[in-house]
Amino acid sequence: MKGILGRKIGMTQVFAENGDLIPVTVIQANPNVVLQKKTIENDGYEAIQLGFEDLREKLANKPQKGHAAKANTTPKRFIREIRGVNLAEYEVGQEVKVDIFNEGEIVDVTGTSKGKGFQGVIKRHGQSRGPMAHGSRYHRRPGSMGPIAPNRVFKSKELPGRMGGERVTVQNLKVVKVDPERNLILIKGNVPGPNKGLVIIKSAVKAK
Repeated sequence: MKGILGRKIGMTQVFAENGDLIPVTVIQANPNVVLQKKTIENDGYEAIQLGFEDLREKLANKPQKGHAAKANTTPKRFIREIRGVNLAEYEVGQEVKVDIFNEGEIVDVTGTSKGKGFQGVIKRHGQSRGPMAHGSRYHRRPGSMGPIAPNRVFKSKELPGRMGGERVTVQNLKVVKVDPERNLILIKGNVPGPNKGLVIIKSAVKAK
């Protein structure tokens, strides 16, 4: 298992050698710094803690500065953990760059989905609407609330509410191109979140 943090720049398209057009998402993954190594003896599990993007000095508090100083780096804006790695391959203060991934590799990408605000059941859960004729009196409502007997609405009933803004992972995406000079990774298809949103790229857990 290996991983890196980056920012989604947007989507574009590239052409394969056989002429196929491939839609890709461009991710800017500037060098990450290993801030800490979590071990079973100290923490109960194994992981590396990665820091991404420098934080302005005046925005960092004393614990953040001290934590970063142990890795001989500056405080970071985003800190995330990658589990299941081989700890022997990493040292505190080491930089993790995009060239850990190769062209053709299969990865999982995690991000925070776009927030859509308060939405009804048709958009939020994909339910069907009623007849739109005047006499129907049932157009875009949630439908039955369940049986009368329990005198309450059961949990997990699909109702209107806040949509989006959730942690989403898209699995088994292909790395189309890696550009170490510009710290870019091109990934086939779309990944969660808005442009400039934080994404985590990790080795695929279900890749065949």
